[in-house]
Amino acid sequence: MLFGIGLVGFLSRRNMIVMFLSAEMLLQGVSVSLVGWSRLHGDLGGQALVLFVIAVAACEAAVALALVLVLYRRRGSLDVALWRAIHEPGIEPPEPAEPLAEPRPAPDWPTLPPAGRRPEIPPEKTDYRRHV
Repeated sequence: MLFGIGLVGFLSRRNMIVMFLSAEMLLQGVSVSLVGWSRLHGDLGGQALVLFVIAVAACEAAVALALVLVLYRRRGSLDVALWRAIHEPGIEPPEPAEPLAEPRPAPDWPTLPPAGRRPEIPPEKTDYRRHV
């Protein structure tokens, strides 16, 4: 399940940080599978391989952090779609994607009052809850 969730997250997101977190989830899904199969077969080979997977994940996290910092400093955004202009010389960038539909208006969610202030609730809203 971890591998599947990581794969869907990596393929469906455009934010680079979320993509790298999804890649970490992919690696952890493989690690859990390797440990399970190793335990099932009574062999320590899968658990030894998990140590290498953890080392690769740590290296990938360090490289990803450096990459995210450099790319954010250059563009000011972590949206992968903005990086289409970076390509090898002589290769045309792909066509831009269709614009998204008009965003729906945000719902009017209730907000919490600032700390230390008691919210002003009219008595007619609380009359039905006399036991509270």
